[in-house]
Amino acid sequence: MTRILVDLLFYTGTRGGMESYARNLYRALGAGPYGFEHVGFEYVGYASRELAAMDTSWFPGEVIDSGISGESRVAWARGELTAVPGAARRLGADLVHSPANIGPWRSSVPLVLTVHDLLPFRHPEWVPGPYAPVLRALMRGAARRATRVLTVSRASGDDIEHVLEVPEDRIDVVPLAGGPDHLTQVATERHDGFMLSVGNRMPHKNFGMLLEALALIPGRERPHLVITGGHGDDPLAPIVERLGLRTHVQLLGWVADDELERLYGEASCVVLPTLFEGFGLPVLEAMAHGCPVICSDLPVLREIGGGAAVYVDPESVTSLAQGIRRLLSDPAKRAELSALGRERAAGFTWTAAARGTVRSFQRALDAS
Repeated sequence: MTRILVDLLFYTGTRGGMESYARNLYRALGAGPYGFEHVGFEYVGYASRELAAMDTSWFPGEVIDSGISGESRVAWARGELTAVPGAARRLGADLVHSPANIGPWRSSVPLVLTVHDLLPFRHPEWVPGPYAPVLRALMRGAARRATRVLTVSRASGDDIEHVLEVPEDRIDVVPLAGGPDHLTQVATERHDGFMLSVGNRMPHKNFGMLLEALALIPGRERPHLVITGGHGDDPLAPIVERLGLRTHVQLLGWVADDELERLYGEASCVVLPTLFEGFGLPVLEAMAHGCPVICSDLPVLREIGGGAAVYVDPESVTSLAQGIRRLLSDPAKRAELSALGRERAAGFTWTAAARGTVRSFQRALDAS
């Protein structure tokens, strides 16, 4: 039996996309098999103190409490460098998978590292506090020493090759999916004039521009906007007040998965004005629910959305406002995008992601 230690020190219930990735991927791995490569694999989760107190029924194996707080960036980083390699030795692991950008610098067994994006390298000004240099060092050290580097898009793969100087033949591009695979078959009931946007409050999510665009739309046409994500006092609240949008904007903060699914199912459209992404998971999540998408005209989002989305200039408030007005005033276009989106999302499944991940694991084992 091949034992894989899954490094879950990062998982605290507050890290959005990376946690969704781990949760959906390992749920799918547990529903295998995915060809001959999967036979004989067992998974052990090495969890943060926070994750150990949560429901981990999605994980297809034993979950061990590391006693390390993932909320403490210092403790998390130290745990990656020392505790994870130690746990791998102690538990007799044959391979380590670190699914959240950073991992051990030294390992007695093969390491597969998932790097989602290179934000601290491409735009360090958007990383809060003094963390960008530390993250760059941790990511570079882990990526250069990893046996295989998994990533989620060709755009991120190119960044990893050219910025982190990881040879192309050590990089595996395995796209994500937009939710449980059955969602592409779920019927929805849309509410006219209801627009949804999701994401954390980091600067590159560009929610301030979205609010400015909403304010440009005349009151009689202006939709109701719900923005999810974020914790504590929402930095968008003062902008909403300044723009006089209190009756048109609802800031929900962090929502549970079932609530987010309900919102995707009811919204007339999802708007994602982001300035940078490694993949753009909300694009697929929306499409899987048949929800029309307006998103930034970025190469990575065109890679994901293809011809099933409306693309706008994320640095132009006018372009964003016009894109919203045109789509919301055109029911036929929304119906077309809903159908195209479902078809597009059906090509991105967690089953395929699981299969590609297992292949990467096998390559790493074969190289050892």
